[in-house]
Amino acid sequence: MRNIRLLLAISVCLVLPASLAAQKNKRPAPAKEDSSEQTLSVNVDLVNVLFTVADKNGRFITNLQKQDFKVSEDYTSQSITNFSNETNLPLSIGLVFDTSASILGKLKFEQEAAGEFFYTSLRRGTDKAFVVTFDNTVGLAQDFTDNSEVLTKSLNKVHSAGTTALFDAVYLAIAKKLVGQEGRHVVIVISDGDDNASERSSDDTIEMAQKTDTVIYAVGTNPTELFGSDKDRGNKYLKRLTEETGGRLFLPVKLEDLTQSFLQISEELRSQYTLGYRSTNTKRDGAYRRIKITTTNKLFRVRARDGYYASRSTLN
Repeated sequence: MRNIRLLLAISVCLVLPASLAAQKNKRPAPAKEDSSEQTLSVNVDLVNVLFTVADKNGRFITNLQKQDFKVSEDYTSQSITNFSNETNLPLSIGLVFDTSASILGKLKFEQEAAGEFFYTSLRRGTDKAFVVTFDNTVGLAQDFTDNSEVLTKSLNKVHSAGTTALFDAVYLAIAKKLVGQEGRHVVIVISDGDDNASERSSDDTIEMAQKTDTVIYAVGTNPTELFGSDKDRGNKYLKRLTEETGGRLFLPVKLEDLTQSFLQISEELRSQYTLGYRSTNTKRDGAYRRIKITTTNKLFRVRARDGYYASRSTLN
């Protein structure tokens, strides 16, 4: 019954041609490819990276220029060809909202905080967002819109039940909704992170995000001060999803602090840089390549995704 519900929810709510299905390589050793899926490829020659820069106090630095940065790939210096510090680029945002039984008692706070984020952060006519909810199934609660009221109403209709298919929900939000959208791709997860029902793995999900230049932010609803150290596993899952895509994990001490977490995400989304380089490694081997961005000011800290998967040649 669970599998039938999952298939129905995905086919009805998140329809997209099968040609966008991603290959299921695992890192560090590549997994065997499924011949029924086609590879989601990136331009091996051009690599784009979204990142932020902050000082030692966590304040964002937004006035740096191209000459202030260096980038390397697998310890080999690369030449920056594209650079932007524009803060007004359109955002395509997917809110992935945990409605499993494990968040019972926290649901109201999460709904209110997420609604506040939409009202304060979404720019009409420029940004757009959608809402995906998940327990052991994944569903589209609201498709893309720039209307904060419509998005908030969709959140107020959900209720909590079932197990937690976190990785499936994030993977599908990216593969079925964000692929091909203009502007910067962002996923914001509200969850305790304790996945116990997904068919996709964390590796699958991170790979999909990296291949589509999607940054994942997460607001964890398991602060240990409230719920105990047995919830550390969920926080570790969320931390990995965010750190390996250039995002950030927020762990509010009190549930009432969720609103502040969303305000910080909103500020960060308006404080980002983008740089691009043409990789000196022209092999189409599907390998994972590590990226490092540094600034000339050693007191500044750069946060970006830590790498990407190269395209794989279709030639034998």
